[in-house]
Amino acid sequence: MPADQSDTSGSSADWHPADVLAALKKRGKSLAGISVASGYHPTAAGKALKRPWPAMERTIAAELGITPEEIWPSRYPRQR
Repeated sequence: MPADQSDTSGSSADWHPADVLAALKKRGKSLAGISVASGYHPTAAGKALKRPWPAMERTIAAELGITPEEIWPSRYPRQR
């Protein structure tokens, strides 16, 4: 997770969409490319940055080598 993604209470915050885009770009990937490779319209992956879409969240996270919970902790409440 980018260093600036924690609030002062120590809980994790969702990554900013620009951080997701930058992480993908560093790996030579794009949201449009991920969408098309997954069989979706080129704008599909971008929608997961704004609203929950578990299948696309998993795809984006896999491209980054992490879990969706790391990118969007607010969408995946911790199980006790």
